[in-house]
Amino acid sequence: MADGLSVFLVEDEALIRMMMADMVAELGHHVVAEADNVRDASAFAMTAQYDMAILDINLMGVYVDPVADLIERRGKPFLFATGYGPELLPSLLRRRPILRKPIAMDQLKAMIDSMFPGPSTKTPG
Repeated sequence: MADGLSVFLVEDEALIRMMMADMVAELGHHVVAEADNVRDASAFAMTAQYDMAILDINLMGVYVDPVADLIERRGKPFLFATGYGPELLPSLLRRRPILRKPIAMDQLKAMIDSMFPGPSTKTPG
């Protein structure tokens, strides 16, 4: 992952978001947009330039599935990072990768590597 990936991070807990951003950076990637609520996340989902997204399922009591739907419409890969199980997601989103909180660095790396195999991980646009 020579240049690293640009990551859109959606998490409502500020400390967890900062910790995840640090892990992303330590893995050689960079967070290009962050949101802590569905409204802001929806705007970024459609306008920000990113390679992948990491989404918390529950943002201040509101489920993130509308944001996931927007990201899916753009054809961008994403994963869920949550303390909840996939049963909270609409059935069409249950097939997406899920990392259980608390997230370990090696788990995050393995998930990103599985989503972006091969020497060139940077995707256009």
